[in-house]
Amino acid sequence: MEAVRRQLRDWIDADQDRIVGFLSGFLRAKSPNPPGDTREACAFATALLAQEGLSHRIVAAREDLPNIVASVEGTRPGRHLVLNGHMDVFPAIEDLPGERSQWSGDVEEGRIYGRGASDMKCGTTASLFTFLYLSRLREHLKGRLTLTVVSDEETGGRWGTRHLMETIPEEVLGDCCLNGEPSGAATVRFAEKGTLRLVITIRTPGAHGAYPHLSASAVKIAGRLMGELEEITELRPDLPERVAELLASPEARRAMEESLGAGAPDIVDKSTVNIGVIRGGLKINILPDECVMEVEIRVPPGLDRARVMETFRSILARHPEASFIDRPDHSYDASWCDPDGGMALILQDNVQALRGVRPPAIVSLGGSDARYWRWRGVPAYLYGPSPKTMGRRDEHVTVEEMMHVLRVHALSAFDYLTR
Repeated sequence: MEAVRRQLRDWIDADQDRIVGFLSGFLRAKSPNPPGDTREACAFATALLAQEGLSHRIVAAREDLPNIVASVEGTRPGRHLVLNGHMDVFPAIEDLPGERSQWSGDVEEGRIYGRGASDMKCGTTASLFTFLYLSRLREHLKGRLTLTVVSDEETGGRWGTRHLMETIPEEVLGDCCLNGEPSGAATVRFAEKGTLRLVITIRTPGAHGAYPHLSASAVKIAGRLMGELEEITELRPDLPERVAELLASPEARRAMEESLGAGAPDIVDKSTVNIGVIRGGLKINILPDECVMEVEIRVPPGLDRARVMETFRSILARHPEASFIDRPDHSYDASWCDPDGGMALILQDNVQALRGVRPPAIVSLGGSDARYWRWRGVPAYLYGPSPKTMGRRDEHVTVEEMMHVLRVHALSAFDYLTR
């Protein structure tokens, strides 16, 4: 099999210009979410499959939110590996005069720029080319390889991965899922935090700004409430012993610092509170009678969301002017799988062979569609490019990390389906 693995490496190396060119064009195929329309990006991806003569189909509940599904069978029975990536990207931002367009797809000084370069068209490109190359090697494979390229991940996956799970589970569940969401080359991710998304509304009678004795200020109450919500960050999870051991290891802490930025190891096992949106006030000399806050709480594995909600409600009860609604469309439980599972070890082996450093398994700070597999008892692992520029005006990946992620995915998928 080593000769076949070398052939796989050779194909990837020889195709670098093609792969970089594909990602550049993929980034120019606009797919901001909202609104979430991925038809242009879908057409670009399916054109690649068509060029290779690879059979595929579209599974969609909505015309503007297509999902690509393709599968290849090996020549012998074996395991079923699913590759998963999404086409939608963060919402569009206004291009500034004299600056690079967010949809440029520019390749400059070893970097590929564009909205979604990191999250996650680099990883989805790795899935597409992994499927392409392994389809050429099907006579060596045991079992099945399935490709799922989906819409709607950025807004919860209702019309994307969740739709596939509900309509064709026998085709997409598999025995393991490999996903290229941004993780950083220094880590493999086996788990991720859950979320609680809440909209808090504070209402008071209001008054003229010169008459604060007549009414409390909804904005001032919101300010106090924001500080009190930090009490949620003091809740501690009940982590499995092996997970706690991994997260506390010096190797994992160093890798988290490298991949996720300074301070990441200190919050990976804690809840975090973000006040994403706040609206209040009408005029500088009018005392606000309403303030609305949109709050996102990230909940680590091992901490029950019901416990977080109990603490949240107790805080809110101190302020009778405040009420809230949950946003169940994008609130979900944390998820995790075996950090020492077969695919985790394969990924670590391949990264170590390619980079000389073994990436520890860690918990993601953000969310991904991998949770849909983990919730159903199927292990799902993330390995992708750096997350540090995702969502920024200069979002990009380097050519080196694009090629590295593809090599790791292709070799790991091959190993999983041949061992």
